[in-house]
Amino acid sequence: IEGKAIQLHPLVCTAFNADFDGDQMAVHLPLGNAAILEAQVLMLAAHNILNPANGTPITVPSQDMVLGLYYITKGRRTDDTRVVKGQDSNFYSPEEVIIAYNEKELDLHAFIKVRVNVKQSDGSIVNKLTETTVGRVLFNQLVPEEVGYINELLTKKSLRDIIGEVVKMTGMARASQFLDDIKELGFKMAFQGGLSFNLQDVNIPVEKHTLLEQAAAEVEEVRNNYNMGFITNNERYNQIIDIWTRINNRLTTFVMTQLSSDNQGFNSVYMMLDSGARGSKEQIRQLCGMRGLMAKPQKSGSGGDIIENPILSNFKEGLSVLEYFISTHGARKGLADTALKTADAGYLTRRLHDVAQDMIVNDNDCGTLRGMYTTALKDQEDIVEPLFDRILGRTSLHDVYNPLDNTLLVGAGEDINEEVAKLIEESPLEGIEIRSVLTCESKRGVCALCYGRNLASGKRVQKGEAVGVIAAQSIGEPGTQLTLRTFHVGGTASNIAAESNIVAKFDGVIEFENIRTVDTQTEEGTVQVVLGRSGEFKIVEPGTGRVIVTNNIPYGAFLFVKEGDKLSKGDKICSWDPYNAVILSEFAGKAQFDAIIEGVTFREESDEQTGHREKVIIDTRDKTKNPSVQIVDKKGEFIKGYNIPVGAHVSVDEGETIQTGQIIAKIPRATGKTRDITGGLPRVTELFEARNPSNPAVVTEIDGVVTLGGVKRGNREITIESKDGEVKKYLVPLSKHILVQDNDFVKAGMPLSDGSISPADILSIKGPAAVQEYLVNGIQEVYRLQGVKINDKHFE
Repeated sequence: IEGKAIQLHPLVCTAFNADFDGDQMAVHLPLGNAAILEAQVLMLAAHNILNPANGTPITVPSQDMVLGLYYITKGRRTDDTRVVKGQDSNFYSPEEVIIAYNEKELDLHAFIKVRVNVKQSDGSIVNKLTETTVGRVLFNQLVPEEVGYINELLTKKSLRDIIGEVVKMTGMARASQFLDDIKELGFKMAFQGGLSFNLQDVNIPVEKHTLLEQAAAEVEEVRNNYNMGFITNNERYNQIIDIWTRINNRLTTFVMTQLSSDNQGFNSVYMMLDSGARGSKEQIRQLCGMRGLMAKPQKSGSGGDIIENPILSNFKEGLSVLEYFISTHGARKGLADTALKTADAGYLTRRLHDVAQDMIVNDNDCGTLRGMYTTALKDQEDIVEPLFDRILGRTSLHDVYNPLDNTLLVGAGEDINEEVAKLIEESPLEGIEIRSVLTCESKRGVCALCYGRNLASGKRVQKGEAVGVIAAQSIGEPGTQLTLRTFHVGGTASNIAAESNIVAKFDGVIEFENIRTVDTQTEEGTVQVVLGRSGEFKIVEPGTGRVIVTNNIPYGAFLFVKEGDKLSKGDKICSWDPYNAVILSEFAGKAQFDAIIEGVTFREESDEQTGHREKVIIDTRDKTKNPSVQIVDKKGEFIKGYNIPVGAHVSVDEGETIQTGQIIAKIPRATGKTRDITGGLPRVTELFEARNPSNPAVVTEIDGVVTLGGVKRGNREITIESKDGEVKKYLVPLSKHILVQDNDFVKAGMPLSDGSISPADILSIKGPAAVQEYLVNGIQEVYRLQGVKINDKHFE
């Protein structure tokens, strides 16, 4: 290297976020003895192998190193194209293998059998004959003995786990040695493997053509439906976007299968992607599949809708002029975003520091008796974060016993380490109480027991550790990455396709709970439509009566099963319209309009193409008028009225005869917005400041039965009466959609109208613990969408 350049170790580049395209770096020289000592203890690279935000290793090989290691640990068999030397031969020891490899008797990728020290499941190490590849033997020469033989294809993910394991088993010093060794091996092998790729390596799947034709046909059908007036413009838009999203995903799977099977998986592009060295599925999709849907050019505040005609070409075929124009637009927007968002993220970090800087570990134990009950985080039935991850490295509040045989799993005030966490996870316990920073009773700062494990060292936190600052940095640091994350895909819209049904995930008997249904006629015959909003179903094991799954059933869903039916896995339970929320009639009769006046409370929208007219309710200045559809019987006596919220499309005409369960109005759901963390950062700030949202929902404070009252000054009155006779009245603005109906039973904390629930309401109703949980989970969700892992304790 020419000139006065100081070389930088490649493994610390991730932490510094440095690359070698002209980056500059300051060199600090500590002079005093105390300063030198402090720098050695705190700043030495070998002491900072783990990331304080989540306890995973941060010095992980990237790019070339990963590629080299991936390349040598990949195996291939002899086929028509080439012969692999020494396939299936047996060796006595790894040394023999290396001699044979150096004498060119063995190929690097040959599958062979060799006697190595394998780690058993119980942790003992046994020497036995194992099928492996030559490259893996070479790699295992560097692995510390205690860890055992690692017989897998190395990718960035698996390397991170292996390094974490090495740190845990052997300590930092040995881990540093190991990291240096694999760095050398990785670079050397990437250089010897000589990976490069050529235009021919980018394979376009044969199925692309047929898939696109099929999609075009489906879109054509949707457009025809729209022209005939069967569906609204909004529905058409959402359905078209859905079709393209689905086709694009299928095309991506074809691309992936084709690439991974090409040349036994030795396709260079695929190897770069699969090892985690460079490139993402998205990017490969744009090279070999199609670029897909793009976000609309944004005027400020209009939101990024999706252009419904996707870019069909990929980069190998080349884009047409129009496609190129749309693409550059997305790219340009990304770059502009980047510049603006860095400042926001920096400001968030600064405010976090300001709040948290005096949180220091002051005592060993504050002696509190309070804690947080922690369970696995679930979204309906899918586990988002298992119990293991949530309690690892925390301190238990009580003695925890296994309910099956009453063995002590962990004592009060003991750290929950990996073994204990695993035992608790496997026991029938749903959750346990752990000590938390939120319930710590230290006078100043926090105590060591409430904080638990220091993630950077893997041991219990020491006195004097500035945990507040660590937390602020852990949360602020990804903020900059998250905001930068938008432009990599160049504005390609990643739209989450709407779900529209519930399928049984297990076998069992179905039971319904407080569910109200009416029969209605559809094209398929008579089906039951759900009217209550708080209905749910359980799937129960036939023999034991143990509940396997519970799920809510949305309002307006069609039920396909009856109470007590036996279900098998994959049976459809209910389905609904994913694009519209609906308002249904519970009675048969005639429709009468009340205060639905053209130009005042609704306007007619007619589609130019279809000539089909629709009544859309608009916000009116005159607060006395409040649009509703009333159902009357044959004599003209009033049975029931339904309020129609602003923005809904009325689907019936005045005087029309109505069946039970017929749709009176549709409220289009806003689907198909692109989500990137630009939406995320403001959301995080909002949660941290516990601001009240712009359109808060009205929330009930007591359990009870609903009665809908009259209208006062543009607000509808809702009364809730509890079992012990307590009565609460709430006023809901008429422009909002009311989620409850007469005689529904509500639980405290349930929203009565649509909108987001304000944290202040949760505090007054469910108490502080619920708010804390709500805020922590809300923030985690934003980061999780971006694939960033941060330990809960930092947010607390």
